[in-house]
Amino acid sequence: MKKLKRYQYERYAVLCNLAYSPVLKQTRYGFAPKGQRVINNRFGKPMIRVLWRNDHDEVVVVIKGSHNVIDWLFNLKLWKRSCHSLLLDYPIHAGYLSLICQESRPNHKEDKLGASIYEQLLSVLEPHIKEGKRITFTGHSSGGALACVLADTIEKQYPKSIKRVVTFGQPAFGGFKMTKHYRLNHKTYRICCDLDIVTFLPPLPGLYLHVGKLLWLYNGKIYENTPTLIRLSRSVASWLMRPFSYHLMSKYIRNKDFFDER
Repeated sequence: MKKLKRYQYERYAVLCNLAYSPVLKQTRYGFAPKGQRVINNRFGKPMIRVLWRNDHDEVVVVIKGSHNVIDWLFNLKLWKRSCHSLLLDYPIHAGYLSLICQESRPNHKEDKLGASIYEQLLSVLEPHIKEGKRITFTGHSSGGALACVLADTIEKQYPKSIKRVVTFGQPAFGGFKMTKHYRLNHKTYRICCDLDIVTFLPPLPGLYLHVGKLLWLYNGKIYENTPTLIRLSRSVASWLMRPFSYHLMSKYIRNKDFFDER
């Protein structure tokens, strides 16, 4: 597995943050004037953005996380379901499956009436894949889980079409069978910041597991593939000790910039 470079991390993090905005002006971030397609959810709100440059072989798919009450309620569907139309070899979180299979309200003249989120996305990506471009998926929270599922599905249908998957604060979406059949372990980077409680969800140890390489941003360092139990115990211990850490002289020295220079 290649390392995720700083500029790549920053780029995907910025795009995931912008995904929550009603409008994303893609030319400000180096994409082509006509290099964006928006895929709406069932309410006609942007859920996925597909971004590209004409002179570059990478297409970026950005998926935002839960952004309305109904989507949050889908997170509570903790049982697993299979879906043959996704071509997956394993069942996934029923709530995330519902999000992928919901009807996408058309946003573009080429969008199809009655198509699901997955079908609409595939119709946008297929021409790029046939041109030889490769797809990067990125997403925040449940959007990161959906990014993994959709990337794995497309990888099965179009082998070697996925460049990488980068997720931020992602919950788990499958179990043991998923860890055995997920095709993109070597291309998936799962980024977690400090004690992000969502990354420990769903709260069913053993029934839900993670895939890919974990990059844990903690105490000013990056830790790789730290086991969940160790990460949780360290985070809780740090949280409990935090009030005492403010007593250390290092804290006082670090805050010297609050004072004007004389």
